[in-house]
Amino acid sequence: MKEFKEIIKENFGALTNEEIEIIHSYFYEEKISKNNFFMQPGKYCNKLSLIKSGIFRIYRLADGKEITQWISVPNYFITEIHSFFFDQPSRLHIQALTDVELLTIDKKNYLQLSKELPKWKEIETQFIAKCFAMLEDRVFSHLSMNAEERYNLYFEQNRELFNQVPLQYIASVLGMSAETFSRIRKRQIENS
Repeated sequence: MKEFKEIIKENFGALTNEEIEIIHSYFYEEKISKNNFFMQPGKYCNKLSLIKSGIFRIYRLADGKEITQWISVPNYFITEIHSFFFDQPSRLHIQALTDVELLTIDKKNYLQLSKELPKWKEIETQFIAKCFAMLEDRVFSHLSMNAEERYNLYFEQNRELFNQVPLQYIASVLGMSAETFSRIRKRQIENS
């Protein structure tokens, strides 16, 4: 895992060391064992966590089928946005694919930060905008690239995952069937 200070600056913008220490003081360490859940549908998410180590799969059920939306790895934040920010029941399963170590802030302390750090709302806005930009990039790639191009881009950005998680989850993230994914993967291996 990168240093907490570096991750905070990447996600929340320019902050002083003192401000980062204040933010860090609100986080606590947490562990989730492999196959256990960070969040399940119908429950309320009251925490935002930074993944120190391990891998999560975020998925939903549609017509009885699991659709993997995202695979989250170290140095990324994880929460159920719909639930955490809008006080709605979760729609997602967030499951540990490995043992996971987290730095977590609960919602009460997250809200307290806005009282202690006057520019917290500005920091929060930048963080949410960064998340939105990542989502825009993902939507654009799904709309503008064919399956093989999406596979190649994801492989270049997440090469290590191809040996760490079941490939059908990656296929789902990429919006393709396991069969299409397997054909592309076989072609890529033959051509390398």
